Amino acid sequence: MTEQKSLLTVRDLSKSYRLGGGFFASGNGVVRAVDRVSFSVERGRTFGLVGESGSGKTTIGRMIVRVVEPDQGAILFADPASETIDLAALSPKQMRPLRSKIQMIFQDPYSSLDPRMTVARIIGEPLRAAPDTARSEMRDRVAEVTELVGLRREHLDRYPHAFSGGQRQRIGIARALVTRPELVVADEAVSALDVSVQAQILNLMRDLQQKLGVTYLFIAHDLGVVRYLCDTVAVIYGGRIAEIAMKSDIYRTPRHPYTESLIAAAPRPEPGGDATPQPHQRPAQDHARVQEGTAAGCPYRARCPYRQEICAREEPPLRATAPGHTVACHFDLQLQGA
Repeated sequence: MTEQKSLLTVRDLSKSYRLGGGFFASGNGVVRAVDRVSFSVERGRTFGLVGESGSGKTTIGRMIVRVVEPDQGAILFADPASETIDLAALSPKQMRPLRSKIQMIFQDPYSSLDPRMTVARIIGEPLRAAPDTARSEMRDRVAEVTELVGLRREHLDRYPHAFSGGQRQRIGIARALVTRPELVVADEAVSALDVSVQAQILNLMRDLQQKLGVTYLFIAHDLGVVRYLCDTVAVIYGGRIAEIAMKSDIYRTPRHPYTESLIAAAPRPEPGGDATPQPHQRPAQDHARVQEGTAAGCPYRARCPYRQEICAREEPPLRATAPGHTVACHFDLQLQGA
């Protein structure tokens, strides 16, 4: 994937949090939520970030939209109207004009919509932040995107409580698309929905991408959902990238033991059955994080069936092992022969 084709390029992005203590605790520990993460998102495509809860994937998404401030690293956005911009270097005031080009779809369609606002006001809210949008244009844009996501114009005067979870998520998608963004960060956008509704929303997102050319950064824990929607997949563990590859390569030839375990935990469709993505049982979660001052080594080594002495001594670098396929494992080639 070349940077010329990339809408977004993340370089060495990191975020740490100081551990809070009780009344008598010192609270001097530091948790690395995201640790030197790098990847590129190709324009008009869907890039998936997949990992367990606590892996750092949501923090990455929130740093990209600058809801969370990164500690270090670059977030390079190829704005068609100007040169490439490092979002991480911008002040909140400098970031404001770019917010219409980078929008977010949130996980919970129930808590992400203000119950005191009508659907028209919810969807049009991002437009009010753009001072050059006329009131008549705002009404037209809201009506247009409402129909685009499969809702009717008469829904605009209603309140969120009148809608199902799937309809509420359509409202959230319309709100994200009303400014005609280049990039949409979707954070677990279907995980709170029933399986049948998940498929409807995923199909909608794919159709909208074909119509509008929007680029998605799709964050999820469910490999079935990621396989259905994404073109390229990055697997996250302990705040670090474990593996990045095209979707077909990740599922056919996983080169990291963590990726292998995630795929093994996902259900396989029955022959001739429905290809609709199904939720899977998450593997047991490991909430231990990389802390400041700990010894070097692979963060996955405690759970890895292939671990050897070097895994406790040296952190494996993220390196290319095949065209378009990078992995952070000392023994990825041995894994292929296992």
